[in-house]
Amino acid sequence: MDILRFATAGSVDDGKSTLIGRLLFDSKSIFEDQLESVERTSADRGEEYTNLALLTDGLRAEREQGITIDVAYRYFATPRRKFIIADTPGHIQYTRNMVTGASTADLAIILVDARKGILEQSRRHAFLTTLLKVPHLVVAVNKMDLVDYDQQVYEQIVDEFTAFASKLEITDLTFIPLSALHGDNVVERSGNMPWYEGSSLLHHLEHVHIASDRNLIDVRFPVQYVIRPHKSTDPELHDYRGYAGQVAGGVLKPGDEVVHLPSGLTTTITHIDGPNGPVAEAYAPMSVTLRLADDIDISRGDMIARPGNRPEVAQDLEAMVCWMTPDRQLSPRMKVLVKHTTRTARAMVKDLHYRLDVNTLHRDETATGLGLNEIGRISLRVTQPLFVDDYGRNRLTGGFILIDEATHNTVAAGMITGAK
Repeated sequence: MDILRFATAGSVDDGKSTLIGRLLFDSKSIFEDQLESVERTSADRGEEYTNLALLTDGLRAEREQGITIDVAYRYFATPRRKFIIADTPGHIQYTRNMVTGASTADLAIILVDARKGILEQSRRHAFLTTLLKVPHLVVAVNKMDLVDYDQQVYEQIVDEFTAFASKLEITDLTFIPLSALHGDNVVERSGNMPWYEGSSLLHHLEHVHIASDRNLIDVRFPVQYVIRPHKSTDPELHDYRGYAGQVAGGVLKPGDEVVHLPSGLTTTITHIDGPNGPVAEAYAPMSVTLRLADDIDISRGDMIARPGNRPEVAQDLEAMVCWMTPDRQLSPRMKVLVKHTTRTARAMVKDLHYRLDVNTLHRDETATGLGLNEIGRISLRVTQPLFVDDYGRNRLTGGFILIDEATHNTVAAGMITGAK
């Protein structure tokens, strides 16, 4: 079975945690002791119903305030597909958590309260999902029970969001009216909305096509580790030299001609070893070990690609970054470490071009720095070449993080928009 990673986002109190709780409960993906704990906590709080939001809001501060603060990951499966859920916060001060949760998502669910319509936070999260190149977007119009399942309310929200989405690069947009509290259109189709002819949310999640979202054209294999067992009693292992890593793009097969970067030397793949033995082909996001025909000096941080299809080899990068630390601001001339795929290098922020207001999409070109949760476009100079693609073409080779040299804390996440 394949795995669908999806993130939930939306304004405060739109019902993200309740929706996930309902998905887990109705798909019978929670244990009895978990349900008993939630029922007990709900009763202690004086609530008349089982608050399914408590399944994901695990922090005490979250339960006390009824909000999501940290990214909560949950796992469940149906006979058709496995799922990894990232429940991300709605507050603007937790934008970095939203970026973290959605950066690896195949699909994003943006919840909209049917009573309130499209809010500023809804627009902000829609923009962030397109900035992070999340391929599929579902707008879940929640709390339809509180507007008497009125079709006109739903249609008005659809029209308003569609008009806003025309300004963004959204490749796949789906609207679903639902009630997370009562389970309408979450796992089963609801009889309360006969005017809605689409599928339930779980049916859509089970059937959305994600295989074509991965880049199977550009072969990219960042080397993570060189494997040399040196077992003297086994002649085969004594001479074994393999290059382990995760396939970031394309399809690799034994017999394929490949090029090593940065040397530019070409060779041929002789074997591909997986966790359970040899494999006939490797593709993203498989983790494998490549064995090559020639002995080339290859180490961690190097890249294996096709001779006629290479990534950009660059030291000057243009990128969008989300600043993630309150301890200091991003400013021109500051020095950082950049971690891109498996390579880490020292770098300097050459310039800050503008700070982006994610609510209005206004570019403030007078900005002199970026603070916590702020997003802007920068130029970056790296001390050694990186092997990069545009983020829109490959999210793995187009993304990076910035690290504080002194504390080794992650201070920013970046998306490459250009290289030279």
